Amino acid sequence: MTPGRRDGGTAGDNVPVHWSLVVPLKPLALAKSRLSEAAGGAMRPAFALAFAQDTVARALSCRAVRDVVVVTDDPLAATELTRLGARTVPDSPGAGLNAALAHGAAEARALRPAAAVAALNADLPALRPEELDRVLAAAGQFPRAFLADVAGIGTTFLSAAPGVELRPAFGGHSRHRHSASGAVEIELDGVESVRRDVDTGDDLRAALALGVGPRTAARCAAAPAAWRC
Repeated sequence: MTPGRRDGGTAGDNVPVHWSLVVPLKPLALAKSRLSEAAGGAMRPAFALAFAQDTVARALSCRAVRDVVVVTDDPLAATELTRLGARTVPDSPGAGLNAALAHGAAEARALRPAAAVAALNADLPALRPEELDRVLAAAGQFPRAFLADVAGIGTTFLSAAPGVELRPAFGGHSRHRHSASGAVEIELDGVESVRRDVDTGDDLRAALALGVGPRTAARCAAAPAAWRC
């Protein structure tokens, strides 16, 4: 079985659900602006790439994930994430995060029209495949579902069942917007790694306490002595 081609996950009627995940990623030079104070401007793009690599690699190892579509205009990120088994597409709408996610979902369904799709943040370096599998299994019970971030304000995951539009509303207070749109909030204990996005140095330290992937760990180890993760 090749990367990006996995089976698993079940809906309430025990019919297997094979998910396509859509991961948005800004050009690395623009990503993770709030991390600059902690990591330094020169290190920030490298951290953004490491976060995305660890997120995608671990997502692809989930039983329920069939493929991962990364929406990015960054050539280095596209190359590195393709090597991991993701399919990368350019952000042709060029109209912000939610337009990019809708485009990625359409690209996923252009190949697999009956796919269940889910948007997943690119900055989940502590992601644990077994926890994502649990979130996907819960999401499979509903037409649309979402998972709030650890702060309880934003969203790290939004899903849509086969034949249902994703209708992403990420950014800022997206937890409220997704709930208001009719998506069901997933309330599970023990899935902190799927909720722990990283925007600041404190976020990164919290992710490290959960256990980050190898690329993020290596990037932290290479950080200057003045700022160590």
